[in-house]
Amino acid sequence: MREYPGDRVDLRSDTVTQPTAEMREAMSLAIVGDDVLGDDPTVIELQDRMTSLLGKEAALFVPSGTMCNATAIRAQTEPGDEIITESHSHIYIYEGGGFAALSGVSVALVPGRMGIMEPADVAKAVRKGDGSLGHFPNGSMVCVENTSNRGGGTCYPLQKMDAIADVARENECTSHIDGARIFNASVATGVDVSRIARDYDSVSICLSKGLGAPVGSVLVGTSEMIHRAYRWRKMFGGGMRQAGVLAAAGLFALENNIDRLEEDHRQARRLAEAIEQMPSFKVDLDQVQTNMVYIGCEKGGADDLVERLSGKGIDILTIDDSSVRAVTHLHITEDDIDRSIEAFESSQ
Repeated sequence: MREYPGDRVDLRSDTVTQPTAEMREAMSLAIVGDDVLGDDPTVIELQDRMTSLLGKEAALFVPSGTMCNATAIRAQTEPGDEIITESHSHIYIYEGGGFAALSGVSVALVPGRMGIMEPADVAKAVRKGDGSLGHFPNGSMVCVENTSNRGGGTCYPLQKMDAIADVARENECTSHIDGARIFNASVATGVDVSRIARDYDSVSICLSKGLGAPVGSVLVGTSEMIHRAYRWRKMFGGGMRQAGVLAAAGLFALENNIDRLEEDHRQARRLAEAIEQMPSFKVDLDQVQTNMVYIGCEKGGADDLVERLSGKGIDILTIDDSSVRAVTHLHITEDDIDRSIEAFESSQ
């Protein structure tokens, strides 16, 4: 494994990556200031770099992807509003109900195929208080996750991204991309991130997943929205002081770890194709578009499969009682994939 301690193959998530020696050196050399006071030069450089990459006006460095989405929602909605998102989206499934607790909004869930919403279904889900005799909340924000985690790491076609943004505008909603893995989507589809994000009001980007930084996400959007998000970051406890040490890791990741995501995608595909050939497991190869492999197993057998693989030095996560997930990342080598295939083969 590339600069990774231990002899296990950790496929639980791309969040397990650890900073490489070169990244650690960049962190140690970072020039820092007080980011709450707005004078950490490395944080400013990271925010400016992300603004340029995404083609937006301004950016805000925050500690986590969940806080990134939370500040985006709070800065663009009012209590009693409703956000519209896919039924298995990260915002709905994995963020502790923060949209309700922190922003006071309800959620309208849209069915998706492999995590991908259809524009017509998004339009149907938008409710407005006006004209409802006060019955409905005010649908005010459409959230798209690209890539879709629970969809299997799937990517939105550009035409659907554009059409959903059009639906949001036509219904007087803001539009947000949960782009935790938007660079995976860009590499997989060949579409520049600025083009993917062109019609959206805000985008959250995670640095600590496939890009390999230890901490941090960046919210990008209009200057007005980022000004509001800055206040909410402070209220949510996300104001950091000499954060340039962390921002330096993000800058290193942007400079060195984007193009190599293609390797993660190739490794995931090789693992998926091998497991699909095994009679005890099922993989929908149409889902395997980036660095994730969702694997079906015997009903009720997911926990046992995880335990058996763990005994062979392979770490994965359960999704439900009959499916598991493996995620490739910068520490996973060809040999690790070979070892994982052998472990699955012997765990049937």
